[in-house]
Amino acid sequence: MAESHGGAKGSIGGTSSHTEAEGGAHPFPPFQTSTFASQLVSLAIAFVALYLIVSRIALPRVGGVLDKRQGRIDGDLAEAQRLKDESDGALKAYESELAAARSRAQAIGAETREKLNAASEAERKTLEERLALKLADAEKTIASTREAAMSNVRGIATDAAAAIVQRLTGVAPDGASVGQAVDASLKG
Repeated sequence: MAESHGGAKGSIGGTSSHTEAEGGAHPFPPFQTSTFASQLVSLAIAFVALYLIVSRIALPRVGGVLDKRQGRIDGDLAEAQRLKDESDGALKAYESELAAARSRAQAIGAETREKLNAASEAERKTLEERLALKLADAEKTIASTREAAMSNVRGIATDAAAAIVQRLTGVAPDGASVGQAVDASLKG
């Protein structure tokens, strides 16, 4: 085999080593039947060595990395759950504070409404009392004015009746009979 790779035969003008192997003189080494046993032993030794390297060195490292990664993922999930629980608690506290503020606002509104209603009712009563006093004063004034007018009406009516009778009859009537007639007419 060493001869086939060197010397003048491997030059450009001569035959190459591939041509010589194709002739059947030297088959591909893994296919040589005389070396099957040693190849199988070498394969078994390589497999066992590779298995030991992988099982003793590589797999524990990969397992450690996977365990670290799983631990980190579990820690992150636990932290996320803790933060979610905190945010849920904060949301519940916010909602309860908001509900309390709304109820306080409604109570303040109701209290203010009641105060304003009471104040307006008191003001209305005061105004009604003042109007009632003014109305009573106005009725007294009207009554006194009416009485004064009625007393004047009797005198005016007596004078007018006497003047009418005198003009119609030409005779002046006596004051007592005219006064009685006016009184009877006023009483209805």
